[in-house]
Amino acid sequence: MFAGHIGAALAIARAGRRVNVGLFTVAALWLDLVLWAFVLLGWESVTMAADFSASHQAHYVFPYSHGLVASVAWALLAGALACLVAPRSGADRWRIAALIAAAVLSHWLLDAIVHRPEMPVAGAASPVLGLSLWQHLPVALALEAAIVAVGLWLFLRGSVLPRGRSMALALLTVLLLAFTIAGMTVAPAPPSPQAMAASSLATLVIVCALACWLGRSPRTST
Repeated sequence: MFAGHIGAALAIARAGRRVNVGLFTVAALWLDLVLWAFVLLGWESVTMAADFSASHQAHYVFPYSHGLVASVAWALLAGALACLVAPRSGADRWRIAALIAAAVLSHWLLDAIVHRPEMPVAGAASPVLGLSLWQHLPVALALEAAIVAVGLWLFLRGSVLPRGRSMALALLTVLLLAFTIAGMTVAPAPPSPQAMAASSLATLVIVCALACWLGRSPRTST
C-alpha cells in the first residue's frame, strides 16, 4: 500500500488544519522510509517471490520498521518530537502530537490488512500478523482507492491552503494511486532488492518533499 497511506494522512490532517499537511504525509510514510533505509543498510530484507510476475508481492523481514511493537515505538517517538517542536502550548500541543502519532500508526494498521502474515508482533521470531488482502487484489485496490477518495474529500473540505495548492496535492495523490495500481498489476520485477529499496526510498523522499512544499501556507505555523 502506498497511496492509501497518503489518503490516511490527508484524513488525519483534517483534524490539524494549521499543521503542514506534508508533516502528516511524512508521518504516514515513515515506516516505509525506515524500511527501505534499513534494507540498504542490511538490517532488514526483502526478497522477490517466485511468483512475483503474477502476484507483484515481495517477502519482507522487517521487525524494526513494521513490527507492531516497533511501530508503536516509532509512533510514540514521532508524537514526542511533535510535542517538543510544536510552537503551541497546553492541550493543542498534545493534540498535534497525538495526530502525528496516529498518522505513523495508521501505516501499520493499513499494512496489516493487505500483507500476508509476515508482520511480527515484536522481534523477527515473534508471532506474525497480516490479513492477506493482497491475495484478493481487486478488493485490496478498491479499498485503497476508497481510502484515497475519503481522505481527499475530508482534506479538501477543510483545507486552509490556497486552492491551487490544494488541487496540486489532490492531483499528486491521484497520480500516486495510479502508480500504486500499476505497481501491483503490470510493473516488472525490480532487478534486485537493493534497486527496489533505493528507488522506493527516493520516491518516498520526493513525495514527502513535494507534500511539505505544497502544504506550506502563511497560516501554517508547524
